[in-house]
Amino acid sequence: MSTSTAPEKCEFQAEVSQVLDIVINSLYTDKEIFVRELVSNASDALEKFRHLQLSENDVHQPDLPLEIQVSVDEEAKTVTISDHGLGMTRDELHENLGTIAHSGSKAFVKALEESKQKESALIGQFGVGFYSAFMVADEVTVETRSWKPDGESLIWKSDGKTGYEIEEAEGNVDRGSKITLKLREEAEEFAADTRVKQILETYSNFVSFPILIGEDRVNTIEAIWRKKKSDVTDEEYNEFYKFSAKAFDEPRYRMHFSSDMPIEINALLFVPTENTELWGMGQMEPGVSLYCKNVLIDDKPEGLLPEWLRFLRGVIDSADIPLNISRESMQDSSLVRKLNRVVTKRFLKFLDGEAKDDAEKYGEFYAKFGRFLKEGIVVDFDHRENLSKLLRFESSMTEKGEETSLADYLTRAKDGQEKIYYLTGADRATIEAGPYLEALKSRGLEVIYFYDNIDEVLLQHLREFDGKELVSAASADLELDDDVEVEGDSLDEEKTETLCSFLKEEFGDKVEKVEAGKRLVSSPVAALVPADGMNAQMRQMMAAMNPNEELPPIKVEVEINPRHELIHQLATVQEENPDLAKLVARQLFDNALLSAGLLEDRTDLIERNFRLMEEAMKK
Repeated sequence: MSTSTAPEKCEFQAEVSQVLDIVINSLYTDKEIFVRELVSNASDALEKFRHLQLSENDVHQPDLPLEIQVSVDEEAKTVTISDHGLGMTRDELHENLGTIAHSGSKAFVKALEESKQKESALIGQFGVGFYSAFMVADEVTVETRSWKPDGESLIWKSDGKTGYEIEEAEGNVDRGSKITLKLREEAEEFAADTRVKQILETYSNFVSFPILIGEDRVNTIEAIWRKKKSDVTDEEYNEFYKFSAKAFDEPRYRMHFSSDMPIEINALLFVPTENTELWGMGQMEPGVSLYCKNVLIDDKPEGLLPEWLRFLRGVIDSADIPLNISRESMQDSSLVRKLNRVVTKRFLKFLDGEAKDDAEKYGEFYAKFGRFLKEGIVVDFDHRENLSKLLRFESSMTEKGEETSLADYLTRAKDGQEKIYYLTGADRATIEAGPYLEALKSRGLEVIYFYDNIDEVLLQHLREFDGKELVSAASADLELDDDVEVEGDSLDEEKTETLCSFLKEEFGDKVEKVEAGKRLVSSPVAALVPADGMNAQMRQMMAAMNPNEELPPIKVEVEINPRHELIHQLATVQEENPDLAKLVARQLFDNALLSAGLLEDRTDLIERNFRLMEEAMKK
């Protein structure tokens, strides 16, 4: 094709070349997804043009039909997909096809290396869908004309290897984009009408614009979120989820509801099978689109749902939302805020019902997505109460792997029990090996176990449930009744006071006070964190958040068990062999810090342990 000026030759951005290398080397299992991706891009361009027409009076060729044309040439071995959408300017060709700085391509490559999921299920999630064309083509040509009245007619061409070139087209090109793929020999199956039609029916059946092969329309336009649930099959739900979320898995949950008050809503929401944030792929982007009477307002609207519900996929359609609402005014819209509250409350009620109906299935969901609910408790006061009902955890009265809820905990609480007790730790074994559980178990009190490293932040915000205060069993301020039998004779008051004074002097500034107590049963000593102190989990979080800042000094209170044989012997040795007593005292303190997760340097503990062994062998 002749042009008035020489083609502009350019190299791809480095990340583009990396993605193209993966694509061209055929690491994808489902090459047919290139049709889905290019049709989806065409649909986006048409949707954006339709939205643009609401605010722009002067557009190029305003009467062109908003449709997608797909054609094949079996002889030439080409596939062409065209639309009359926004089209692209020269700068937009460079930005959209030559660079992907804003598309998350590095995350895509990392996810591809780490994921067990089909590679084709990932490509659309990272904004690199256009490059799927190079899975089947050794040359891709894009003819385009921007909607702007002064736009150029341009041709972009690339083999996916040596860069790309842009030149002016001969004559006038209609508004929009026409993408032509020259198929490789091994991909010639895609030059058949029947094959392409089958792919479109599989992946693009819910595109909200006509998809035509010749004069025949392929897709059926149905906004199933506006239909009655009884009129939609499981297969239709699943296909819509796969198309809208660009997914290949089955949805874990779906919620389909309609409401007229306080605002008209038709919503269809899905919970995916997997939480990609657990794969280290960065924060998930919101995946619920906002529609008004089947017309897309925004595919990723800010403020439509709380940030902690970003894992949801689907559609919210409200006839009360104005078509011309802008992204800038979205978060300031009282209608959008009302949608947010109504849908969030409805979804939490839905989850609560699912948890009661099928606890095992909910447990699988919670294992994948529980962190989002915890995030909601931390940041969202309005929904904290309902979110707290959805928490799950092990406890001292459940078997390993068996989870319970706060509501269930209260059904097992003792008469008159006004507190909910908990402990945090790395795992069940660590918690149960520590000294803090003894006092509560001896009194028949259940203790919740929290293992997640974000649970400390959660517990700072979740202070009570159903009027009952949540209290750490490791807290120095823990109040317990004395109505419990304890084994062993206690040191007399004078010896106890003498020993506590001796220990306080040996422990130094790290200890605010040393005193005898009744919480310990089988352990000789415990380090307790005062109300204004930081426990191990909080110190770890602070260190992770501020790696270059020095943590404040450790401050604890120490409780001794005056009935324990080791404490009795230490009181005796203190008088008979002060040096040995000091050695034992420091070892006891380090052991207590170790149990509390607060021992940051174990060198002295190990060396001292050897010295104590030597002393023991002398006898």
